[in-house]
Amino acid sequence: MSTLTTTCGRADIRLAGESCLPILRLLAVVGLVLFSTLATVAPAVAQGGPPAMPVTVSPPLAKRVTQWDEFSGRFEAVAQVEVRARVSGFIDKIHFRDGQLVNVGDLLFTIDKRPFEIAVESAQAELARNKAQVDLAELQVERGAALIKSRTITDAEYDQRKANLAVARAQYKSAESALRQAELNLDWSDVRAPLAGRISDRKVDAGNLIQGGQQGATLLATIVTLDPIRFVFDISEADYLRYTRLFLSGALASSRDAIPVRIRLADETDWTRKGTVDFVDNTLSARSGTMRTRAVVDNKNQLLTPNVFGRVQLFGGEYDALLVPDTAIVSDQARKIVFVVGPDNVVQARVVTVGPIIDGLRVIRDGLAPTDNVVLDGLANPMVRPGAKVVPQKGEIKAPAGPSR
Repeated sequence: MSTLTTTCGRADIRLAGESCLPILRLLAVVGLVLFSTLATVAPAVAQGGPPAMPVTVSPPLAKRVTQWDEFSGRFEAVAQVEVRARVSGFIDKIHFRDGQLVNVGDLLFTIDKRPFEIAVESAQAELARNKAQVDLAELQVERGAALIKSRTITDAEYDQRKANLAVARAQYKSAESALRQAELNLDWSDVRAPLAGRISDRKVDAGNLIQGGQQGATLLATIVTLDPIRFVFDISEADYLRYTRLFLSGALASSRDAIPVRIRLADETDWTRKGTVDFVDNTLSARSGTMRTRAVVDNKNQLLTPNVFGRVQLFGGEYDALLVPDTAIVSDQARKIVFVVGPDNVVQARVVTVGPIIDGLRVIRDGLAPTDNVVLDGLANPMVRPGAKVVPQKGEIKAPAGPSR
């Protein structure tokens, strides 16, 4: 301070102007800062409390939103078959590559045809023999009709001839059926794809003896359809009741109608896959308390395959909602609380009921009014508490950039 006095006390006016003017300016700035601080703190000190904290406030964002409820599930095939032979025999040839796509009617396995060809030839011969018996019996009946008029043969003999004709015709019908069965077995020796889709690996190789028939038949392969494909997921009892009430009120189509869904895979961020609900189970699971639900999804590029995990968003209706950032909500045990600035800039606590996150903001279902000024920041400061006085600064709630939900 002595240096300052010595320097500023010089008689040289030019030197004083050059040396003392910056220092005087600095002192003037410091004095203004101290004055403004004292002006802010003095009223609070006079009242015996800390200074008011500045906080950013904004009314909640009011907009009409589309709610999509999110669930987990897995894909499954619309149809799946186990390929089994209807006849027994040795596998002669295999006509597909493991895992390839097949169409309806594609030849998959060939069973040794020789026994079935022999059976067809034998059935044809038996049919021819029975045809000859029918022809002979018809001729005998025709002759008997002329002889009976001249009383050359008795009525009993004529009746016997007619009975023989009926038996011959019945045996002919039986031979026809045996021939069709033999031809059918020969046709079944070619095992073909019953539906279009992707086939699994072969379960048996050529040269193996397999069992056919309705019971105990050898499994040869499996085929699953790929397009379209189903997505199966479970919804909670609470969600099921909410959807049903929305339907009863007319705000939502029936949950058993074609409600739209959006799906994404584990490595995807956008909900680009579209589908519709085609089935809702008729009972809740007694064990899990959930309702099994199924949606149909297009799979033109055949990327999706059964048992792949995914997430689904189920259309939950449209409604007018109030939205706030998740950071503006604090938890008090099981309650959710939002701070608002009321009259005289005093902080108030509002217990709210929260909904899903839509467009990056949390839906407030109950407890908040459109005119409330929600505190957006400073919640971690202990001075921002119910009953505290704050200095509100106008802000604005905006949905963050990015894909909407």
